[in-house]
Amino acid sequence: MPGENLSRDEAHERAALLSVDGYEVALDLRSAVGASDEAVRTFRSVTTIRFRRTGTGTSTFADLIAPSVNAVTLNGRSLDPAEVFDGARIALDGLADENTLVVDAQCAYSRTGEGMHRFVDPEDGEVYLYTQYEPADARRVYANFEQPDLKAPYRFSVTAPEEWTVWSNGAGERDADGVWRFAETAPISTYITCVVAGPYHYVTDTYRRGDLEIPLGAMCRKGLAKHFDADDVFLVTKQGFDFFHDNFDFPYPFGKYDQAFVPEYNLGAMENPGMVTFREEYVFRGKVTQASYEARANVILHEMAHMWFGDLVTMVWWDDLWLKESFADFMGSFVNAEATRFTNSWVTFANNRKSWAYRADQLPSTHPITADIRDLEDAKLNFDGITYAKGASVLKQLVAYAGRDAFLEGARRYFKRHAYGNTRLGDLLAILEETSGRDMKGWAKSWLQTSGVNVLAPDVTYDAEGRITELAVLQEGDELRPHRTAVGLYRLDADGALVRYARAEADVTGVRTVVDGLAGEERPDLVLVNDDDLTYCKMRFDEGSLATLREHLGDVTDPLARALCWSALWNLTRDGLVPARDFVAVVLAFAGHETEIGVLQMVHAWTKSAVTLYAAPEWREEGGRLLAEGGLRELRAAEPGSEHQLTWARFFAATASADADLQLLEGLLDGTARIDGLDVDQELRWALLSPLAAHGRADEARIGEELARDDTATGKRHQVRLLASRPSAAVKAQAWAQVVESDALSNALVEATIVGFAQPSQRELIAPYAEKYFAAIERLWAERSIQIGMDVVRGLFPGLQDDAATLAATDAWLSAHESAAPALRRLVLEARDDLARALRAQECDRAAE
Repeated sequence: MPGENLSRDEAHERAALLSVDGYEVALDLRSAVGASDEAVRTFRSVTTIRFRRTGTGTSTFADLIAPSVNAVTLNGRSLDPAEVFDGARIALDGLADENTLVVDAQCAYSRTGEGMHRFVDPEDGEVYLYTQYEPADARRVYANFEQPDLKAPYRFSVTAPEEWTVWSNGAGERDADGVWRFAETAPISTYITCVVAGPYHYVTDTYRRGDLEIPLGAMCRKGLAKHFDADDVFLVTKQGFDFFHDNFDFPYPFGKYDQAFVPEYNLGAMENPGMVTFREEYVFRGKVTQASYEARANVILHEMAHMWFGDLVTMVWWDDLWLKESFADFMGSFVNAEATRFTNSWVTFANNRKSWAYRADQLPSTHPITADIRDLEDAKLNFDGITYAKGASVLKQLVAYAGRDAFLEGARRYFKRHAYGNTRLGDLLAILEETSGRDMKGWAKSWLQTSGVNVLAPDVTYDAEGRITELAVLQEGDELRPHRTAVGLYRLDADGALVRYARAEADVTGVRTVVDGLAGEERPDLVLVNDDDLTYCKMRFDEGSLATLREHLGDVTDPLARALCWSALWNLTRDGLVPARDFVAVVLAFAGHETEIGVLQMVHAWTKSAVTLYAAPEWREEGGRLLAEGGLRELRAAEPGSEHQLTWARFFAATASADADLQLLEGLLDGTARIDGLDVDQELRWALLSPLAAHGRADEARIGEELARDDTATGKRHQVRLLASRPSAAVKAQAWAQVVESDALSNALVEATIVGFAQPSQRELIAPYAEKYFAAIERLWAERSIQIGMDVVRGLFPGLQDDAATLAATDAWLSAHESAAPALRRLVLEARDDLARALRAQECDRAAE
C-alpha cells in the first residue's frame, strides 16, 4: 500500500485548485477471457479528463494505480510516463485555465474485490467482471481525481467479448463496431461509477408512477439463475421507490435501476447510481429463514436510499461519511417496517444492528459519528459499526427528538438545496433547525461529535403498599447526553404473560432524571428504561427486573420488548456483569419459545460466543455440551419443516462435538438418520459436514465427495474452508502459508481459509501461530491491498489463545511498533480490547462456580 494513500489536506488543496467538467473512459476488456502470458493480467484503459483551473496553482496530480502507463498527454503536450507516473500518481505541471488530460494505461484485473474484479466460475469456466471502488479504487480502473467532492459527468465505452453484455451507471447499447457505449451520467463522484460485464443472467421489469418510468434490471451468474428469485427483488425495489417518492418529493434522478448480484464481493452492497452491486450470497441456494429475506430487503432499501443520501448529495470528504451511511442504514429499517412485509424490522434493528454499534462504541478505536478522517486508510476502517449502526440509532433518536414530519421535511429541503453537490454536517443541521425548531447544534455536539455509549438504569422507590413513589433514570458515561426515551412497566398477568401496563416518555438529561407520570403505579415485575428502543444506550435492570427475566424472559409478549431484554442481557454478559453460564441458562430456558426468527439467530450467535470467549475455560466443555443438548432438544421439538427447525438444526451442527452427536450428523448426511420435516439441502449439508471436518471425522476425500455433489463457486468456498478446519498440524501450516506467505488466493478464498483455520476446538493446535502472527503483520500490511490486510490482521489475531501471555504479546507488539501504520495499529488495538474483555468476562464466570 505504500504511495497509495491520499490525505484530507491533499484533497482539500486539489479541490481548491480545480473543478472537473467531465470524463470519457474507454475500457477494452477482451483480455479478460482466454489464456494470458502476462504475469499480471491487464486491460487497456484510456481516460480523457476535461478540467478547469479555479485556483492559483499551476501543478497538481491525477490518481492511477496500474502496472504500466502507455502514454500521458496534457493539453496536447506529451508527458513521459517514466517521469510523471510513480505507480499511484501522475504529476501534472503547467496547468492552463482549461485542461484536457488523456491517460492510456494498462490496468490490472483484481482478485481482491478492489477495482476491476475478475472471477472465473469453476462450474462452467465463464468469466465475470464487476467493479468496486469505495473509498478510492476507481483509480485501479481509470485515471481520475479520486476524491468525493470533485464530481463530474461520465461517459463510459467498453469493448468486451462478443458474447458478453456490459452494464454501467447509464443506459447503454452495443454499436455497429461492437463497442458498448453508455449515456452520460449526472455529476457523480468517482467512487460510485461502475462497470459490470460478462454472461450474466439478466431479468427486467419496469417501475411506473404517473409519468415516471424507471427501467429495472436484476442479474446474477448463470450458475445461480435457477435459484434467483428476481420477482421478490423487484417487489421490494418497487415498494422502496413508492416510499421514497412519497416522502422525498424528488424523483429518482439516475434513469435506469439495475441490481447485480456478483461473486466474491467484499461488502454487502454498493450504491452505484443506476447500477447497484450486491454480494451474490443474497441469491439463496437453499432454504433460508424469513430473517434472510428481511436482511436482503433491508440492504436493497439501504442502497436505494443512497440514491438520494450519498449519490445525489455527497459528503465533501470522508469525515462526513455518516451523512450517507447513517441515513441509509436508518432508512433500510424505516422503509422495511413501513412499506414491505417485514413490519417487525425495528425488532431486528434493536437486536442485531445495534449489537454491532455497541461493540464498536466500546473499542479503543471508537470515534464520533462525524469522525476525524485524516486519509484514505482511516476512511476504509471507518465503514464500521459507529458510522452505520450507531449513526442509524442516533437518527432514530433524532426522529423521536425532532419529530417524524420535521425529519422528512428536512430531507426534502436538503435534496433540493444541494442536488448534485457536496455537503458537510452544518449544511444538514441548518435545515433540520429550520424544520424542527430545535437546537440541532447542541444535539449534534452531544450525539454526533462525541464517542461512547451511555448506560441508562432505573432507580425506583416504593411506598408501604408497594406503589411507586418515584421512578428516575440514572445515566452513566463520559458524555452525558439528552435522551428522548420511554420507560415501560411490565407485570405478569393471570395467564403468566409479562405485559406492559404503564408507559411514560421523558427527556433524560444529566446523571438523574425523574420520570413524571409513573408515580402511584403498582410495583412492576420488570422496568425497561428504553422501552420501544427510542434511544441509543445500554439498558440496565434493577435487581427485581433481572430476577424476573431469569425466570420469565420468554413470557414477555411484545417482540420488541423481548428483543431489548435479550440484547441487554448480552451486554451485561460482555461487560462481565452476568456470568456467561447464566446467559447460557437463560437461552436454554427461553430461546425455544422465541417467535422472531432473526432474534433467535442472533441469540444463537451470542450464545456460541458466550461459551467460546466469555466462559471460564474450565467450564467450556460443559457449556458446549449443554448447548448441543439444548440444540438437539429444540430441533426435535420444532414444528417439522419450519424455519425454526432449520435454525435449530444449524445451531445443533455448530455446537456438536460428542460422538453421538457427530454420528447423528453423519446419519443425516448419508440418509441413515432422519428428522421429520428437515430438508437436508446442499447448503445444510455443508453446515452438517463442517463439524465433522473440524473434529477429524471428514477427511480430504470425504470433503472432495461433497464438492463433487456441489461443484460450484459456493461449493468451492465451502471445500476450502472445511479443508483448512481439519485438526492437523500439516493442514494448519498449509493454510497459514496460503494466506500469509502467498497472495495466490482470491479474496473469497482467503476469507474461507481464515475461517477454517481458527477453530475454537483446536486452541492447542494453532497456539504456535500467535508468535508468527506478530512477526508477520507489519510486512503483510505493507505488501497487500488494504482489504486483504484487514481480513488477515483481524481474522488471524490469536484471540483463541485467551490468556495473559497473549495479552502481553499484543502489548509488546504495540509498544515496539508505535510508528506502524495507524490503520494497522487500530486493528491490533481492537483485537487486544476484545481479548481483554474476554478475560474479564471469564473471571466473572469463574466466580459463579
